[in-house]
Amino acid sequence: MIQVSELDSYLQQTLNFPPKQDYCPNGMQVGGTLEIKKVLTAVTASEAAIDAAIEWNADLLLVHHGLFWKSDEFRIVGMKKMRLKKILAADLNIMAWHLPLDSHPVYGNNAQLGAKLGIRSLGTLLGDTTVMLGELESPMEAAEFALHLEKTLLRKPLHIGNSPRKIKRVGWSSGGAQKRLEQIALAGCDAYFTGEVSEECYHVALEYGVHFFAAGHHATEQYGVQALGTHLAEKFSLEHKYFDLANPV
Repeated sequence: MIQVSELDSYLQQTLNFPPKQDYCPNGMQVGGTLEIKKVLTAVTASEAAIDAAIEWNADLLLVHHGLFWKSDEFRIVGMKKMRLKKILAADLNIMAWHLPLDSHPVYGNNAQLGAKLGIRSLGTLLGDTTVMLGELESPMEAAEFALHLEKTLLRKPLHIGNSPRKIKRVGWSSGGAQKRLEQIALAGCDAYFTGEVSEECYHVALEYGVHFFAAGHHATEQYGVQALGTHLAEKFSLEHKYFDLANPV
């Protein structure tokens, strides 16, 4: 058991690395009970995740995608009202960590994703800690790498590219970072994978002769929050459970 203020302080010190601007408030988003014994982690603070937390009697729902974004309107209506109504009635704490959880060198989505795929890290893209560079142990054909992604993430990726080059040096960034493809190509990588795809990715991949893989926003961001939850459970003797949602996007 730990006081919620102590846990919030620990996470602020641990995850606010490096400090950066973000699209949302990081850390505590909704305050609830003052003592934390049970932590449910999830990628997104969806109604399904909130229901699961309440059903399990969790004290904290810790997520990557929280309830509030800078582009949101101020009114508490519709989906947001329904989520908050359940959260407040259950006295449930909600904490969310977005870009700091993408870029953290240990518990981050990218670090965990690279480790799951067996990629040797070469650090981050110059000027952007949310994009990583690395090397495969052995070069792979594009079809072989696509299968490797599918077996690990349990989701078939979209592959764009017709280059005959094998894949050795790769770049990756979890979630919706498809606009980094050209930077990755200029950095000398053979392939880049992220969660989402845009129309221009087709042209960039073909014109630079690199391979691009869209492996799913949810699928590429499922490991960081699990690693963080496991760490907190071990450090503070908490109960932890991960809630997964079969999001195909």
